[in-house]
Amino acid sequence: MGVDDVGVDREEVVTEFGRYLRLERDLSPHTVRAYLTDVKSLLDHTHGVLGGLDIGALREWLAGQHAAGKARATLARKTACARTFTAYCHRRGWLSTDPGLLLGSAKAPRPLPAVLDQRQAKAALDAASSEGPKELRDQALLELLYATGVRVSELCALDVDDVDRERNVVRVMGKGRKERTVPFGLPALRALDRWCIHGRPLWMKAGTGPALFLGVRGGRIDAGTVRRVVHARLAQVEGAPDLGPHGLRHSAATHLLEGGADLRSVQELLGHASLNTTQIYTHVSIERLRAAYRQAHPRA
Repeated sequence: MGVDDVGVDREEVVTEFGRYLRLERDLSPHTVRAYLTDVKSLLDHTHGVLGGLDIGALREWLAGQHAAGKARATLARKTACARTFTAYCHRRGWLSTDPGLLLGSAKAPRPLPAVLDQRQAKAALDAASSEGPKELRDQALLELLYATGVRVSELCALDVDDVDRERNVVRVMGKGRKERTVPFGLPALRALDRWCIHGRPLWMKAGTGPALFLGVRGGRIDAGTVRRVVHARLAQVEGAPDLGPHGLRHSAATHLLEGGADLRSVQELLGHASLNTTQIYTHVSIERLRAAYRQAHPRA
């Protein structure tokens, strides 16, 4: 195949780029779908001509997205996609130069996440009502989410053998297929034991497999069910913000730092590739300290 304006089949380009994102970059299915949608939009802008992908075309496309009212976070993703796509096309010989190198990196805003305070977290975890299989499962997954700060996708992917009850740790497969080991406390261990002994066997079917958390039909639990469980439990706590599983992750990280954990340890527990991602939780703690100071100090 040639370069620039020499004939390159658009569908082949999109297909090959998608394969690269999945197999070589190991991006999540959600991110791959978003990137491919962006690439198709970018190619529409150049009328399908790869040779039209110069820095001017990239900036015009992004300006059009901005004019259409796209959020800053979305524009940051589209910028990252464009840079990744032009670099890939250059390596494949479809572009003689890489115009994405001249494209500035858009910064997405990083608003401080809403979190539970420690009283609200305790109230949410103490709100279990009965001992049916659903209640046992819900309590176990809530305890484990808050104890470990794992992502909802990581929680859903857990198998029974991923839990080491002797060492009180769970083996998690995170982003980029990076495995990490995360500790948890006795309340989570007790809740997991109650679920595995008294709840999980009641929902097991012939094809259940090794999944730790199950749905009512015996299959592996899905992220949507976990979100509903978290929202429903927090709705029982007076004054608690309406958070999902990621809100429990934010809360766990914030409470760890408030309790004296160092930033590097929290980074490893959460599975963040960069310490910069973890640093947002220091800002959360500082803002909460300022709010408490303003409320309590007579000279604030």
